[in-house]
Amino acid sequence: MELQILIKVVWLYFCVQIVSGDLCLNPFLHEHNSSLNDYVKELANSPGTANWMVRIRRGIHMNPELAFEEFNTSSLVRLELEKMGVPYRWPVAKTGIVATIGSGDPPFVALRADMDALPIQELREWEYKSQVDGKMHACGHDAHVAMLLGAARILQQLRNYLLVVSVTMIRGGGSALNVIPESATICGTFRAFGRESFYALRNRIQEVIKGQAAVHRCTADIEFDGKEHPTLPPTINDDKIYKHVERVSKMVVGEENTILTPTFMGSEDFAVYLERVAGSFLLLGVGNEKVGSVYPPHSPYYTIDEDVLPIGASIHAIFAFSYLLHLNGHCLHPNVNDMYSSYV
Repeated sequence: MELQILIKVVWLYFCVQIVSGDLCLNPFLHEHNSSLNDYVKELANSPGTANWMVRIRRGIHMNPELAFEEFNTSSLVRLELEKMGVPYRWPVAKTGIVATIGSGDPPFVALRADMDALPIQELREWEYKSQVDGKMHACGHDAHVAMLLGAARILQQLRNYLLVVSVTMIRGGGSALNVIPESATICGTFRAFGRESFYALRNRIQEVIKGQAAVHRCTADIEFDGKEHPTLPPTINDDKIYKHVERVSKMVVGEENTILTPTFMGSEDFAVYLERVAGSFLLLGVGNEKVGSVYPPHSPYYTIDEDVLPIGASIHAIFAFSYLLHLNGHCLHPNVNDMYSSYV
């Protein structure tokens, strides 16, 4: 009897980097007499950018691709990068793209998005319904790609650095009908809120399976780590980065609309990055009864309020740009400097 952990790793991954220099890195603040927040939101909400993100999201939604299969989605991303004048390297991990703007030297900030669809039949009837039977963007990854491309477009105008990466999926399992097989494979997941409890649970799973197999005079081989993809640890935000994301979110949507999400048992490959690089996971609300956005992720009726696309693009762009300005110590608008008072 064998236990395998199913791991799905698919993402768009953006890095944003300041170009070093002796001059002020945000001269637009003086030219437009506006704060960073207002300026970026103005760019994100401009008809050219907002409508463009909607078109990208709908195009991806109509043509969903599962993990390891995002060739058309990858092609769309490459085309948009070419239109922006952003050089890239492809393929990376089969369907991935690596595109860069700027010097490529640290420091840099990474902005990440998923882009794979799910094996779900879309049941909602609308003009841009999935055109592929049994596949659907039921988790908002189509919107995430659109928002990250929107952020890249904004940051490109601010002369920063961009990186995009996409990886794929590992699957395993077995079954038998109306017979007693010589062997069987059981697949599943286990999750915990902390690293200590995570590994304690893993040890306990081995003890229970080995013990139950021995009771029935069977043997069990237990595999937690796939040959290509490791077990995913808990997703734990870095406190400093989280506080920065919180400040930026409050700037964009207001303090009353920025909520601390309760801890939950989501399995997230982003956790692997957080073990190596300080980061934070952000959830963007997309619910709106007026447009029918009332169903949870992975529902065949799942949809989003597309008016949130400029919000997501703004949060990503402001986070990256303002954080790098702070790290480089270059001149900031007073409203932006206020964000970092607790860091000094």
